[in-house]
Parts: sequence; C-alpha cells; structure tokens
Amino acid sequence: MRLKRYLALAAVLVVGCGTALAATAPVTGLGQSWPNAPDQSTSPQFHVYTFDRKGVRYIQVNDTNGTVRGAIAVIGDEVMALPMGTDATRWSASTLSTARAAGPSVYQDAAVRVSATPLPDGSLRLLLAPSQCEDPAKCSIKGP
Repeated sequence: MRLKRYLALAAVLVVGCGTALAATAPVTGLGQSWPNAPDQSTSPQFHVYTFDRKGVRYIQVNDTNGTVRGAIAVIGDEVMALPMGTDATRWSASTLSTARAAGPSVYQDAAVRVSATPLPDGSLRLLLAPSQCEDPAKCSIKGP
C-alpha cells in the first residue's frame, strides 16, 4: 500500500516538473537542421527560425532540405553574420528598405527583412535590409 502511494506521488511530481520545465525552457537549436522553433519563413522554399536570448535576436535561414544556409545576430541596430551555414560568407546588408529587387523575401519582422537570391553555382546570396513591416504578425506568416 505504501509503495503504491510513493509511486503515485512520484508520477505526479515527474509530470508536474516536466510540465513546468517545458513551459519555462527557452527555444534552443540555433545551427540545427530542424530546431525546436516555429518556422517564421514568408517563403515556402525556405525555413527561417528565430531565437531571442538576452536582447539578441538570432535569425537562421535553412533550405527545404534542412541545410543551414546562414544565420545572423541582431542587437538593436547592429547586425553580425554568424559563422554557420553553407552560405555564411554570402551575407550582405542594404540600408535601403527598397532592396526587394535583390531576391524573394524569406523573413520579415518589424525591424529587418531577409531575402535570398539563388546564384548560378547553387549557393545563395542572403540580403538583410530594414523592414517596412507595419504588423510583424502578418509579415512572418508563411507564404503560399
């Protein structure tokens, strides 16, 4: 009888602790092919994942196969290309918000827009530009 009570109490504690940990655990997986984060891409040809930690927003661009193509860190007005992904060295930045001609948009929020242009050798040119997004909830909805 006593063993049954201990087992029941242990089960309640495990389930309760697991639920509490799951609710407070930060999103992780930067650099992974299929991170545990929602896909924020505005293009069906890419997957874009965002991570926020200590005031830094990380934006990772993957192709449809899960290959990490590149990632950046955004801290206020500062942007830094991260050394990860097959196209990590092909990031460029534009100060013009009209840089849409550079390629299709793959991510947009209230501050930045990321576009990806396929190059003849199979690589991507990743362009970061200021956003003209008025409503980030609408800008980050996956396109058709």
